Amino acid sequence: MSSVEIWRPCEQDIPALARILHACVHGGASVSFILPFSIEDAAGFWQEKVMPAAIEGKSVVFVAHADGEMAGTVQLVLAMPPNQQHRAEIAKLLVHPNHRGKGVARALMLAAEETARAAGRSLITLDTRTNDLAEALYFSLGYQLAGVLPNYARGPHSPELESTSFLFKILTSR
Repeated sequence: MSSVEIWRPCEQDIPALARILHACVHGGASVSFILPFSIEDAAGFWQEKVMPAAIEGKSVVFVAHADGEMAGTVQLVLAMPPNQQHRAEIAKLLVHPNHRGKGVARALMLAAEETARAAGRSLITLDTRTNDLAEALYFSLGYQLAGVLPNYARGPHSPELESTSFLFKILTSR
């Protein structure tokens, strides 16, 4: 297992974040994108969607560094409607294929949970492709299944529609 350091990214990290997203999508991750998906598409996602939200305080982006390079990322979405200020959402947990199985995803999730607690959030929600490897990680972290929606989204490599699991975790104070 690698030593994982959690950092908050800056504008200069966009190329590395783009490489992670690009590798994950091409590796089959169901994270909103389909092929063809270029490195420029990946960089555009970070530049246009994620960094502005992080700068405005609507989300927090975490990156994990392992073995001297950026290994993964996760977003904690904090911008919720007025009646849901107790809740946060996990988005785009991504670990570069070269760094899987080293504890990167777990470290990212734990950092996101701690930040959610510090922001006064008592509930975290997320969605993931049903039966994906990530689903087992979430269950091991104490997330519970709220339900499964069939034919929710397609994967990056196929026009077939796949089921998505919606999960939640009640955060307790530490």
